[in-house]
Amino acid sequence: MDNQAIIAIIVFLLSYALIISEKIHRTIIAISGAVLMIGLGIINQSTAIHHIDFNTLGLLIGMMILVYVTSETGAFRYVAIWSAKKVKGDPLKILIAFALITAVASAFLDNVTTVLLMVP
Repeated sequence: MDNQAIIAIIVFLLSYALIISEKIHRTIIAISGAVLMIGLGIINQSTAIHHIDFNTLGLLIGMMILVYVTSETGAFRYVAIWSAKKVKGDPLKILIAFALITAVASAFLDNVTTVLLMVP
């Protein structure tokens, strides 16, 4: 194994350990790791940018905006209260209703969007 591979593994493991520790925000750690890899010459900038999937980033940003706007209207709160009233507050039935709402949402939306919708 050459020196660049060893340095890349060390940067990866250090970044992973810092993310697990949650002492520093994971975005800062990820960007710092990428800058370190480029700065140390492990990967060049054009290759790094080539491997960024801008379609996925655009989808996530668009879905986050959609979820934010929808949550501001109170739609999620309405569905949560409506489903809790329908099952009369029974925890098991609430869990089943939550699973059904998630299943219906995932039939029309991709998985990441469904998670963004259901988590708030």
